[in-house]
Amino acid sequence: MTDDIDRILGQWARERPDLDTEAMGVFGRIFRLSKLAGDATERAYARFGIARAEFDVLATLRRSGDPFQLSPGALAASMMLSTGGTTARLDRLERAGLVARSPDPHDRRGILVRLTPQGHALADEAVTAGLAEQQRLLSHLPPERAAQLTTLLRDLLNGL
Repeated sequence: MTDDIDRILGQWARERPDLDTEAMGVFGRIFRLSKLAGDATERAYARFGIARAEFDVLATLRRSGDPFQLSPGALAASMMLSTGGTTARLDRLERAGLVARSPDPHDRRGILVRLTPQGHALADEAVTAGLAEQQRLLSHLPPERAAQLTTLLRDLLNGL
């Protein structure tokens, strides 16, 4: 079975037979899968009135465990964002009542961000919906092929 990437690679093979385009095929498929999966997951989160950016904050706090709070710096590091980008997300989530900021009792200059009960509930609902969408996208692969794909992608990431 072929796909659009095979067609593109065939065109390159015709025009530039001297090129080894295997890497282009791998990363072209990864980029397309990322776009398709990202769009589908984004639609799942939109049902809850949040975008991926807001979900990332809520999910990071939710998976941090009780008391579901972190410093803005820890949040930014976990999401690989600048503190400025994190602040804008926190402002939106705080206005929506999903997170609250409070002084850090152990650092007079610091603050902590915690999930509100509403944010906790929304994080649980959104992660369930997003995961269901991701599982739907993988459902045509037999479990052993999905496991093989996981291993190959992990190997690729660990090698970079």
